[in-house]
Amino acid sequence: MAKTALITGASSGLGAEYARQLAAKGADLVLVARDRQALERLAVGLRSTYGVEVEILAADLLKGSQREKVVARVADETRPIEILVNNAGFGLPLAFEANDIDDEVRHLQLHVEVPMRLTHAALGGMLARGHGRIVNVASVAAFIPRSTYGACKGWLVSFSRWANGRYGPRGVTVTAVCPGYTHTNFHERLGLARGEEGVSDLMWLDARDVVAESLRDAARGRAVSIPSRRYRVLVALARFAPPSLAARIGERGR
Repeated sequence: MAKTALITGASSGLGAEYARQLAAKGADLVLVARDRQALERLAVGLRSTYGVEVEILAADLLKGSQREKVVARVADETRPIEILVNNAGFGLPLAFEANDIDDEVRHLQLHVEVPMRLTHAALGGMLARGHGRIVNVASVAAFIPRSTYGACKGWLVSFSRWANGRYGPRGVTVTAVCPGYTHTNFHERLGLARGEEGVSDLMWLDARDVVAESLRDAARGRAVSIPSRRYRVLVALARFAPPSLAARIGERGR
């Protein structure tokens, strides 16, 4: 039986790249996002190129009834999920005091509550089978203060570290992937065209490289994956920075 991977936020960006690279490895896919048409376009290409099965689940993960359909699919032991990629997310302006608090709550739910629920749904079957892989897409912002986005990603890294230590010996690995600035449409959704983010070209990563390195780290059972040497160095240095300096570093870019 071919392995099946379920990917949230799969319609574009890192999610679509995870779909392509996992399909290239022979995995069947369950693609989750709000945009059904974008998922269908992606699915057609994946089926044609890689000959894999692709299932589409159009769902808004912030709506309880739609989220529960995805939770039920993850937990369905008649069609087991071997790889879960928690990738769905969005960004907000850094000025927390000026943001709509309801937007902040939805931001927290999508980055923390949703992956927690899906991970919980996946663990039962994975542990019973004695194998499985969970990839939580976090960010280097988990290590460099960056408003509530960094706080949410910090939770995801801490949880993944604990879960990997807890469940790794039982065959289920949990990896937090912490990319830096990556060329996707994430910043476009914030209303920024490429080149308007205020970040040096040297700090930008290619989505293909981020996904490839993170999948290698997940296969090795690593709890945290920081794609690219330059970001690993930055994270190491950030640990020694005073809080005020770390916050200023985190303010760079949009």
